[in-house]
Amino acid sequence: MSNTERGCLYRVRNFLSCRQVLNLLTMLGFMLNYALRVNLTIAIVDMVSPNVTEALSGNSTKAANATLSGNATLAGNATLAGNATLLANATTASEGVDVVEERFPWDTYQTNFVLGCFFWGYVLTELPGGRLAELIGGRRVFGHSMLWASLLTLITPLAAHINYVVLIIVRVVLGFMLGASWPAIHPVAAVWIPPMERSKFMSNMMASSLGAAITMPICGYLISVAGWASVFYLTGAVGLLWSLAWFTFVYETPATHPRISAEERREIEEAIGSTTSKKRPSYVPWEQLLCSPAVWAIIICHGLAVFGFFTVVNQLPTFMSKILHFDIKKNGLFSSLPYLGKYVMAVASSYLADYLRKRGTLSTTATRKLFTTFALVIPGCLMIVQVFLGYDATWSVTIFSLALFAHGAVTAGYLGNGLDIAPNFGGTIFGLANTLSSFGGFLSTWMVGALTYEDESFHSWQIVFWILAFTYISAAVSFVILGTGELQSWNNPPERVKISDVTQEEGVPLKNGK
Repeated sequence: MSNTERGCLYRVRNFLSCRQVLNLLTMLGFMLNYALRVNLTIAIVDMVSPNVTEALSGNSTKAANATLSGNATLAGNATLAGNATLLANATTASEGVDVVEERFPWDTYQTNFVLGCFFWGYVLTELPGGRLAELIGGRRVFGHSMLWASLLTLITPLAAHINYVVLIIVRVVLGFMLGASWPAIHPVAAVWIPPMERSKFMSNMMASSLGAAITMPICGYLISVAGWASVFYLTGAVGLLWSLAWFTFVYETPATHPRISAEERREIEEAIGSTTSKKRPSYVPWEQLLCSPAVWAIIICHGLAVFGFFTVVNQLPTFMSKILHFDIKKNGLFSSLPYLGKYVMAVASSYLADYLRKRGTLSTTATRKLFTTFALVIPGCLMIVQVFLGYDATWSVTIFSLALFAHGAVTAGYLGNGLDIAPNFGGTIFGLANTLSSFGGFLSTWMVGALTYEDESFHSWQIVFWILAFTYISAAVSFVILGTGELQSWNNPPERVKISDVTQEEGVPLKNGK
């Protein structure tokens, strides 16, 4: 290699290190993860024929010249036979642009069924995905989960046109793929990110909130000018491009990366030391893991925090719409600001946490407990304020936004704590916690429905807010009591079997002076 070539390579490496590339692609990956997950939520408004939905529910009169009886004709030349899945020649107009595409005669039950079936697959791969990433590498699991999810997104319009059941199958498999992506990133951090930088890296997971703020307006505009199918084609295509970049520029370990500098590799390996095993443990010490208070601190805290978060995100807009007659989902500014605020808080708090740990101002244990307390007690207190001031739309929007903003600090708190206590099993710990917490969305929906079913008044919602306050604060208290940032003794269990070198990808040992 000539001196000129060496100089060019040096400048490239200094412009963007391998860790910076990993951080950038991880951030974009979680943004896309959200887009692939919620694109149907945005598009389904235009996918379903409003005339059919209204006629099936019996809440309105039939549209002009459209009738519904057996195999009757609907909206021009469209025919509905039994469970037929499409209405042809349905036309929408927005911003002066006519979009002609097919719509579907799904009733409210079918629509919600399509939206909810994603979680059937999602909860199945949280724990297996985390463990698989520990065994074969997080780069493979995270990359392939996004790659196949992108391909499934591209065929979603085709699946919808073929049959309602085919669409459900595609969404279940999509959830199956994306469920593995969240715990898979922990093993990536365990081998690539020095312990004192892991808070900042984990804040990339909150880029899903940034994805929410960007996906909603872009998809809304796309639907207005190109139809609902364009949402799936765009997000799927961008997902494929991201997958190509991920597999091209990201490698399992610093030792296997062909473009990493000796300086960066040495810095990473010396910082991580022996906390992450070079040979991945072939088994999980389940007895010690499940008997560890530090693990249960993460599981309990995550479960309660996600329950509160899901309720705030999914149910408060319903409260403001039905009780306060303020539709936050139709207000672009108020829809995106809370998500943007959450991401800003996630990044800012993570940088601050790592700074305090590096300087020795706070120990890892104190840092995790401090930021977890802030991220959960503040929303808890805000829910108490909501009890007394929530009857006012302005106050509700403000409280809603501030609660999400403060919650972003979990990235500096418990969210990456599994990497502190057992980096070799960070994927398993987070997978276990996320599996249980995934039921929080179902539970919160059931809770709100049970409390407001017969009495949809502000008084009933006050009970919801009290429960949320108790949930958030209990999550913080449980972590303060049980949590720790200390490395656990069972992180490096003795090997029972010899592991094939093929799966380890340790690379060539770094020699001094190179």
